[in-house]
Formats: sequence, structure tokens, C-alpha cells
Amino acid sequence: MQVTFLGTNGWFDTSTGNTVSILIQAAEYDIIFDAGNGIAKADRYISQEKPVYLFISHFHIDHIAGLHTLVKLRLTQGLKIYTLPGGAALLRTFCGEPFTVPLASLPYPVQVAELSEGVHNLPFTVECRPLVHPAPCYGYRVEIDGKVIAFCTDTGVCDNAAILARNSDLFITECSLKPGEESPGWPHLNPQDAIGIAQRAHAKRLALVHFGAEVYKTLDERVAVQDEFTAISPGLIAATDGLTVEI
Repeated sequence: MQVTFLGTNGWFDTSTGNTVSILIQAAEYDIIFDAGNGIAKADRYISQEKPVYLFISHFHIDHIAGLHTLVKLRLTQGLKIYTLPGGAALLRTFCGEPFTVPLASLPYPVQVAELSEGVHNLPFTVECRPLVHPAPCYGYRVEIDGKVIAFCTDTGVCDNAAILARNSDLFITECSLKPGEESPGWPHLNPQDAIGIAQRAHAKRLALVHFGAEVYKTLDERVAVQDEFTAISPGLIAATDGLTVEI
């Protein structure tokens, strides 16, 4: 299984990368977490011959801005989009006139469904739980091909993130803040927070994404985080756009 970081920025695009989108290439399915501007690069990696599943965490613009590029794809087995409750109407508003090509007009079939909190069989197993964020936001846990991938962004420290990441092969979470920084009025994570959740969850490996674009202004700052904290989080990944890892 391959995991490719299509976009790793939070808030807006900079020279360090596009806004957040993560691709999982499993044997029978391609799975994408979030549709920031990074999703426009998906066709560089996928054959477009497998079913594609897209999970939207929430509707802040940096997590959905790339939806307008879906029209460039030619997904022969279609696209299924999953959101938290109430998300389907928001999705159809954003992906519609006058903003962009409506989902119904894309050159392949698209299905949209809302997921209640809990465990679902889609045909692979997906668990979703709310995270701590100013807007309603879901974290996801996918079990497929004998592996577990958890995705939790945007969030502050919370029990549900640890529950979703439990014993995961890869825990992908955010790193909006610099080491030691806090943001109590707008919950986000710093590296120590993310590592603490991963350790509590006994995650096998941690990948940091959603680096605050106004906070991490160079890729060297991400490298510094990886260098500083790898000793306490072996295999730590400070992700950059285009990085692919084998799970």
C-alpha cells in the first residue's frame, strides 16, 4: 500500500506546498482524504481505473478548494464522496453553479453520502468521529488490505483522535503550530501534541501534515521538527507535497 501526500499546507498554498489532500492506493481502491488544492495532482499517481473514495473532514475552504478540479479527472469506476452529517448540501452548493461544474455534470458518476459517527462497511471498514475544531469536523480511520490508516485534521488534543489512531500503521495528523505553541481559541496541534496522541494510541508511525502556511514558511522548518522529534517518535514524517511512503 502506498500513501502519497498530495497537499500538506494548512490555510493556503505557498512555495512549500498545496493545501491538504492525502492519497491512499490500496489493491482495489484509491482513497483520498480531503480535497485541498493538492487533490489536483491525484491524476499523476492513480490509474483512474479503480473506484475512488473521497472523505471530507470538514468544509473550511483549505480542505475543499480543490473540488473544482474534479472535472479534469476521468474516473472509469466513478467517485464516492463521504462527509459528516449535513455535508451533502454544503458539498452540492460549493460544487455547483456559479462556483464550478456541478457534481452531476462531471464526466463520470458521483455519489455523495453522509456518515453518522461510528463504524461503517463501505466495502472496507471506516470509522468516523468528531474532532475538536471551531467548525464541525470528522476524523477517519480506514482498515483495508490488512492495514490501518487514521486521518485527523483539523483538531486540538482530544480523546477521539487517539481512539481513531489506536494501533494504526500510520497516523496522519496536523501540525499547524510550532513546538510549544498553543492556540486555545482555535484548536490545533503542535508537534508535541501530535506525538502525545500517537503515543497514547500506540500508533506505529506518525505523519505530520497541515503545516500552518503562515507559521511554517520554509520546508527547512519542517525538517527541523522531524530532526528534533524523531528520537521520541521513531519513523516520524514531516510530510511534504509529493512524498510517497510504503505502508
